[in-house]
Amino acid sequence: MPVSLDSVRERDRQDPLADFKSHFALPEGVLYLDGNSLGAQPKAAKQAVDETLDQWRDQLIKGWNQGWFDAPERLGNLLAPVIGAQRGEVSVTDNITLNIFKLLGYILGQDKEGRQAVLSEGGNFPTDGYIAQGYCQVSGAEHRFLPDGSNLAEHLDGVAVVVLSQVNYRTGKLRDIATTTKLVHDHGAEVIWDLAHSAGALPIDLNGCGARYAVGCTYKYLNGGPGAPAFLYVHSDHQDKGWQPLSGWHGHASPFAFEADYTPAGDISRFRTGTHSALAYAALEASLALWSEVDMQALREKSLAMSDLFRECLSDIFTTHNIDDITPSASERGSQVSLVDSQNGYAIVQALIARGVIGDYREPGLMRFGFTPLYLSFEDVWQAAQHFREVMESGEYQDPQFHVRDAVT
Repeated sequence: MPVSLDSVRERDRQDPLADFKSHFALPEGVLYLDGNSLGAQPKAAKQAVDETLDQWRDQLIKGWNQGWFDAPERLGNLLAPVIGAQRGEVSVTDNITLNIFKLLGYILGQDKEGRQAVLSEGGNFPTDGYIAQGYCQVSGAEHRFLPDGSNLAEHLDGVAVVVLSQVNYRTGKLRDIATTTKLVHDHGAEVIWDLAHSAGALPIDLNGCGARYAVGCTYKYLNGGPGAPAFLYVHSDHQDKGWQPLSGWHGHASPFAFEADYTPAGDISRFRTGTHSALAYAALEASLALWSEVDMQALREKSLAMSDLFRECLSDIFTTHNIDDITPSASERGSQVSLVDSQNGYAIVQALIARGVIGDYREPGLMRFGFTPLYLSFEDVWQAAQHFREVMESGEYQDPQFHVRDAVT
């Protein structure tokens, strides 16, 4: 039986998270299903940036003593509860790529009983593997790839560090952090968790899962803005193990002593490098302020319900048009629906974008649709599915204009 619009609207009336949508500035007529790439703008972000611009104008360099300098730690403490960390365990700094490099050097600089191999996963977002290869090039460590779909336990001999994503960016498949972390630790290695596609999308309990190291970005589900700073997590028991290799002056124990020799700070600030953008931090702080009010379990339940609704509305279309739904089951799913059409996937996404339904495309043939419970309603999801149906049933996606590839999609 088709899903009725009335039933969908009733779900919105009962949604405990419905009021959060009013906190976001969404373009008129757009159904935004790409928050897994770039989150929407919180209304408070513009005011926060404007106020920081005014502070720069009026206070000039004094602004560094009025909240700019300590922003990495202050924002880290705002973010910590969202990922199951404690105060003083998260620094908002740099980007994921640099933060992985820092943690690789920090971990491999410790006594790892002769282990010098770094294991990256095949099928992961490539930057994690790229930076691991780069680190190994300059350090002399060995780089290995974990073949996609293989048994992790069979590849841990001699490995010092494994870099893994909690949610696979292509399929949306969710890993069990607790089980996998224990497996890696039992084999004498460490694991760096990449939370890019899970932070802000589902409940995370890094402390409870025994995780010691993690990184993530803030411009996806956390809505920090394009190029917003990333974050780095190190458990409090593991923050004084040595140097991290990008030993910039902001990570010094006494940055304003201007000493000739480097001494790392004794806390999470040792993972800072150099001067950051006060403007970028202002926008992100406005978003993070919302998260103290979010029930993460309610967020998770709504996320799964929305992705199920989208698929339910379109299951017959997938069958008729030979679209492969590779979305994992609810217990193993992040917050996205992943569909594959190797011949027409790109054109379908472009046809949807022309209608104001924004998803994204990744080669080869992958259509991704992200479900962000804070600013999407069930009616939004239902309407997006109707557009998808019309694009397929009308053959609209066959228009040649939708097959011309852009450099960025």
